[in-house]
Amino acid sequence: MIALKNDLLLQALHGETLNRPPVWMMRQAGRYLPDYIKLREKYDFFTRVQTPELACAITLQPVDQVGVDAAIIFSDILVIPQAMGMTVLMEENKGPLLPQTIKTEADVDALITGGVEDSLQYVMQAISLTVAQLGGKVPLIGFAGAPWTILCYMVEGKGSKSFDKAKQFCFTQPALAHKLLQKITDITIAYLKAQAAAGASVVQVFDSWSGMLGPADFKLYAQPYLLQIADALAGTVPVILFPKGSWYALPELGASAAAGIGIDWTVPPAIARSMAGPSATLQGNFDPAKLLAPIPQIKAEVKTMIDAFGTSRYIANLGHGILPNVPVDHARAFVDAVKEYGT
Repeated sequence: MIALKNDLLLQALHGETLNRPPVWMMRQAGRYLPDYIKLREKYDFFTRVQTPELACAITLQPVDQVGVDAAIIFSDILVIPQAMGMTVLMEENKGPLLPQTIKTEADVDALITGGVEDSLQYVMQAISLTVAQLGGKVPLIGFAGAPWTILCYMVEGKGSKSFDKAKQFCFTQPALAHKLLQKITDITIAYLKAQAAAGASVVQVFDSWSGMLGPADFKLYAQPYLLQIADALAGTVPVILFPKGSWYALPELGASAAAGIGIDWTVPPAIARSMAGPSATLQGNFDPAKLLAPIPQIKAEVKTMIDAFGTSRYIANLGHGILPNVPVDHARAFVDAVKEYGT
């Protein structure tokens, strides 16, 4: 294991006292970086994901060019449906398409749950290669989509503003929905354990669409599976859960085995801290659109954000992924403002 020169992220997740929080940005390896756009013009999306050397090069770009305190492996949450035997297409600027969706028990029964270490071996190879290339400069984050969010794509077949089909599936066939969610959970646990074994220092679980659920339905269809994942990984690597929009779940998630909880920009820091409790490390919650503001404003708002969260048990981040039209110097200003905090 390569010793880390910068382990601020791990210190924050372990609750150590810090002078400034660590900083990274969701979707930091990607579409706003000119060097990434060059690779996008040369290789299609899944070629970039499935070629370890390309995934490694993309992962390293924001570390070298923006100065973040952690790398996150370049991949996609929809590699799990692929590993389970589903076709996933990706059109640039249009998003994912799953031509055959899950509708029946036979569809669920046909899904593959074993052998993810082999079917997604390219992710593990990309992680190992990236860890070697980083040489301990910063930790590497692995990730997966949360079971509820993966179900949304499997049933809906594409992105949606409301995921009505996915909700209908759960509300009209709850037993089948739970069977599907458990299958996704089982393969996701194996996948994240394989990422940790390959060298990821931390893993994050993205529940991008959990905010589509009300509190009672979140407790039924999202929370149990998030907690299963956190419990299964406890003692292996720290887990950050990011159920976007599900602020109402902060007390339960804060008391869970998860080391960190990501929050979006709709939750005031004081309320998030109060709800999550003293032992939870919070991550977020800068509005990505604010990176389009003038640089002096970005820096002032970052300082206000850290003042509100404090420097310990906090990871400075966006409340969702960075937008493709953010200038690189604005992203760098966000990172620099965190690094300059208190100096």
